[in-house]
Amino acid sequence: MTRDEILHWLDPDRDPAPLFALADKVRREAVGDGVHLRGLIEFSNVCRRRCYYCGIRAGAGVRRYRLSAGEIVDRALAAARLGYGTVVLQSGEDPAWGPAELLPLLERIKKETPLALTLSVGEHSREDYRALRAAGADRFLLRFETSDRRLFSLLKPDSDYDNRFRCLAWLKEAGFQVGSGVMTGLPGQTRESLADDILLFRSLQLDMVGVGPFIPSPGTPLAGAECGGLEPALRVMALTRITVRGAHIPATTAMEALDPDGRRKALRCGANVIMPNLTPHDELPHYSLYPGKPVPPRRLPERAARFEGMLRELGRFRAEGPGHTLKGAA
Repeated sequence: MTRDEILHWLDPDRDPAPLFALADKVRREAVGDGVHLRGLIEFSNVCRRRCYYCGIRAGAGVRRYRLSAGEIVDRALAAARLGYGTVVLQSGEDPAWGPAELLPLLERIKKETPLALTLSVGEHSREDYRALRAAGADRFLLRFETSDRRLFSLLKPDSDYDNRFRCLAWLKEAGFQVGSGVMTGLPGQTRESLADDILLFRSLQLDMVGVGPFIPSPGTPLAGAECGGLEPALRVMALTRITVRGAHIPATTAMEALDPDGRRKALRCGANVIMPNLTPHDELPHYSLYPGKPVPPRRLPERAARFEGMLRELGRFRAEGPGHTLKGAA
């Protein structure tokens, strides 16, 4: 799509139904009807950053936790038993779980399971990324949230715009399958900047793209801002599918936080990945990036069964294998 075509469909007064139908058609052609289930382990909610939108920002009034290496491995083994092809290790930028601590953990998971490994642990050095890749991590998710330099600096006052994109380049150089993404409905965000985000996904040649709505979190500087809403996020997701075609796109938890059917709707608008949460039940409420996050059942098989039922209702099926990059799919 051209920028003008993208802006055309970002108009909130325009009926999105034809856009959603086209995105679903492109999804079927490019990645098929299989949906990859990727087990998510939120292993630490400690973060040194002070992003204005985030509920676990440094200084936020949440109970902090860190899982031990043994607890993380146990959860990865559970993911393998459930038949998932990938486990996603996600945390804040926690100094106690830096690259040096992650390296033996990655090697152990790779030795004890057949899983593909995705990391979402923030900004590090070029050398650290190379070491994490060598230890067995296959993919890395580093969202830039907005390509608008001015808005980025307002929302992430202790982060550097240029370094964010430098890190994405280092990840690709290290051999990772690279994912990124944005929030929609951010205060001060324009349709023009969202169009630029979508075109940037294409120029970065991303393997994975995540899109989620902005949801204001209590206790943050943006607590009183207006919620981004589900439909604008679905529009951006649909346009992303049409624009990048073969990238993996998750139906995000944040969409379900706004609408109980949010993930179902996302799967009809171009998404082909779901990330069932494997975080220990007692810690789930404390990984609170935003309010209203759905709390899954305590038992992991029940969490998996819920998504299996969802896929059957939609006429989709669980994709087999690790779900590596499909970049370049027609």
